[in-house]
Amino acid sequence: MDSDTVVSLPEAIERYVKDGATVALEGFSHLIPFAAGHEIIRQGISGLTFCRLTPDLLSDMMIAADCVDRLVCSFFASGSAGSLYEVRRRIQSADPRPLAVEEYSHHAMTLRYHAGAARLPFAPIGSFVGSDIPGINPDIRPVVDPYSGKKTYVVPPLNPDVTIIHAQRADRHGNVQIWGITGTQQEAVYAAKHVIVTVEEIVDDEVVRSDPNRTLIPAHAVDAVCEVPTGAHPSYVQGSYDRDNAFYREWTPISKDPARLREWLDTHIRGTRDHAEYLQTIGADRLLSLRVDPRPSGTVDYGRRASLNEGTVK
Repeated sequence: MDSDTVVSLPEAIERYVKDGATVALEGFSHLIPFAAGHEIIRQGISGLTFCRLTPDLLSDMMIAADCVDRLVCSFFASGSAGSLYEVRRRIQSADPRPLAVEEYSHHAMTLRYHAGAARLPFAPIGSFVGSDIPGINPDIRPVVDPYSGKKTYVVPPLNPDVTIIHAQRADRHGNVQIWGITGTQQEAVYAAKHVIVTVEEIVDDEVVRSDPNRTLIPAHAVDAVCEVPTGAHPSYVQGSYDRDNAFYREWTPISKDPARLREWLDTHIRGTRDHAEYLQTIGADRLLSLRVDPRPSGTVDYGRRASLNEGTVK
């Protein structure tokens, strides 16, 4: 990778996320890249096609901030804590303006990323047979299976202009390591033209090399790495901090009141210079309450070639 792979989050967003782009922010319950979404709001980027398996609080925020014109998604949810009222207002009553929606299932979105990563023209999916979803999405199309002669469906590839994910750590070259729940981060990264990764910490090369199987995203796929501690709040990072469940519960009354929602955006995002200042508005005591205790998983012996002079090989 280039020597400038490690950059600040504001610089990475300014460099790669442009008005009108197709942007995927992925992370399934775990490792949701909230800090990156907040920075898109701060920079006033608009006209986005926003791709995400589960539209959640981050989607509600970015849509309320008028960053998003089109939502490509599956399974609307706010982490089981209530409704996404900004999303509902836009879809149900075009208030304050309409939101175009392209809806799939989780499986179909994952297959779209798979097809995009493999540069395939489409991906077949059998689970839509008997479903109502093809009736609301003309891009889910029926075809005849050339082997069985039965009907199946296909979905088009998804190739974001930019994919953004959050992870536990990376080295300075952009080798990214993740553990805990993974969603479609790897597929969405390989499908994209450009990739930004925010991480809890940047570590020495030796740390990554000592446990190579945790490298879910290799350096050749990454354009920018940004060190952003607590960059997934209010979601969680396995081994670093817990999910801020109170925040999720508080979001429902905030989202339900358009004036209160915009006040929240102005105070916590537009009124802060960066993610560090956002965290100050959340409060040190609250963040401390999300601390987790260590729970090492043990060690793995990868082995190495034995030395003849050590007498271990005859």
